[in-house]
Amino acid sequence: MKDRHFNYIKDLTKYQRQETSEVMIGSVPVGGNNPIRIQTMTDTDTKDTEATVEQIISVIKAGADYVRVTVKGMIDAENLQVIKKELVSRGYNNPLIADIHFNPKLAEVAAQYVSKVRINPGNFYDKRAQFKNRIYTDEEYKNELENIEKQFVPFLKLLKETKTALRIGANHGSLSDRVMSRFGDTPAGIAESVLEFLRICKKENFTNVVVSIKSSNTRVMVYTVRLLNFKMRLEDMKFPIHLGVTEAGEGEDGRIKSAVGVGALLSDGIGDTVRISLTEHPINEIPVAMKLVNHFKRYQNHAPITAPMVGQTNPFEYERRDTRAVLNMGGKQMPVVIADLGERSMREMIPIRGKLIPDYFLSGNKVLDIHGEEYPVISLEEYLFESTRWGRMKFIRTSKADFDRFMDMHPEIIMKLKQTRKTVLILESFNANPMAELRAFFMALETHIWKVPVILYRKYNESQLEDLQIKASADLGGLLIDGYGDGICISNDHENITFTELKDLSFGILQASRMRVSKTEFVSCPGCGRTLFDLHDTTRKVKEHFRHLDHLKIGIMGCVVNGPGEMGDTDYGFVGAGNNKVNLYKGLNPVKRHIPYENAVEELEQLLRDNGDWKDPVD
Repeated sequence: MKDRHFNYIKDLTKYQRQETSEVMIGSVPVGGNNPIRIQTMTDTDTKDTEATVEQIISVIKAGADYVRVTVKGMIDAENLQVIKKELVSRGYNNPLIADIHFNPKLAEVAAQYVSKVRINPGNFYDKRAQFKNRIYTDEEYKNELENIEKQFVPFLKLLKETKTALRIGANHGSLSDRVMSRFGDTPAGIAESVLEFLRICKKENFTNVVVSIKSSNTRVMVYTVRLLNFKMRLEDMKFPIHLGVTEAGEGEDGRIKSAVGVGALLSDGIGDTVRISLTEHPINEIPVAMKLVNHFKRYQNHAPITAPMVGQTNPFEYERRDTRAVLNMGGKQMPVVIADLGERSMREMIPIRGKLIPDYFLSGNKVLDIHGEEYPVISLEEYLFESTRWGRMKFIRTSKADFDRFMDMHPEIIMKLKQTRKTVLILESFNANPMAELRAFFMALETHIWKVPVILYRKYNESQLEDLQIKASADLGGLLIDGYGDGICISNDHENITFTELKDLSFGILQASRMRVSKTEFVSCPGCGRTLFDLHDTTRKVKEHFRHLDHLKIGIMGCVVNGPGEMGDTDYGFVGAGNNKVNLYKGLNPVKRHIPYENAVEELEQLLRDNGDWKDPVD
């Protein structure tokens, strides 16, 4: 689907926050001209007042604007009043958000005590999804919507009376069977599940609404939020949007995956509030979210960017840019990793530490493969005017700004570039908004029907690895999600970050954007008050024990709310099933139930062995 301008944002070439309405969450407004708000969620038992209050205070001190708490049952809902009272007595009147699934009665109680209630349209009034392929007739579907409206309107009236805001938050893993029957497990279905509720809000003139759509799949998350943003504008809605990649995981994987997904949207000005979901203590989420949000402040007031809109790709579904193959770059081949040697020699770096071995190495004005074969890196001017380069494999290093200037003076370069079959571009950006400028260059390539493979190159000067992970993932992840780029090369000028960390980051960004799988993918939730076993400890054990199985995706979920659904494209998984008990899944099917969590690792290994998916680790 080319040659159409999908207006999911106002301007693809200019960074600007998307216009949304202001919503009051207690005394802290979101949307409109307000800064992007940071939030997290407690992982304590909400019935434990002291533990919950202490954790809320700790994350507020760390910089959280909002804090969400789990409400599993009526005792939790009623205890919100006690928690709020205790917080106020200690001088903390920050907005609290109640997280509700399955039980509207809990939401009605919670609304009396908190600033916002989060509901999930997939399970709030609809029955919990059974993942059955039932077909709804148009009449049945209409009747279901009418039943939802009858129940939802009185709840909206209660929220008006209590001045409580509402978040309509859909999860990829918890769509209702009704929505699945009509739209399937697709961005269109996820967006529609939110829009069904928003239309009722609009009809009832209830505007105190924030929306969110989350998935552990960064592509699905980005495409669906874009689609929702697009459709809301078609229906004259401007509700603020909350962003997050759910079940992102822990450590560097969780940070990279979150920055890729959330960053792809923030770079387009979409998003009014952010949560980074890490399988760690909630306080660790705050600095990551703050760094990510602050990174995009640098995009403001960037130099102008031009792009031919006819070259825009479909922003709502994956479509990799069509290129011809050069060596093992482009065509149908996986994107490559080029590691920057900097001042080092290749001899110093061999053997490569770890399993992730780069495809090529950048060393000054040449690229080397693992066998030491050299290919020159040249400028546009050298390419056009030095005939000795013709017929030889080469890399051309340029930026959009340089290319535009050069092409204005020498338009014949396009024809020559289109004729060559042994050229790869190394593309960089010096614009304060690299995402938009690099994307604009790809649009120009589409317009000229130039199918040259392109390596995305980005240079940083960061002393902290986490800062580099967040910035590089945010700058480049959105391009890869859109199918742009046949390789990646990240350079960093500070000695604190090692060669191994740099090349591993490139592999991590490709995996987080779902362009290249190079290690075991772990899909793990951050945990909350519903989790009844040691999720963090289990996640560490699972990752350590199964990290060598790079052909598998493994899920580690605290409970059944989103667990089975978010594990829809994983091979195996854990889902919390009670106090210190887990169920083991193969795909969506529970195959071992109520396993003591301390035995779950060895039980999962046996399950893999039984299905022929276990491989002994190689030392």
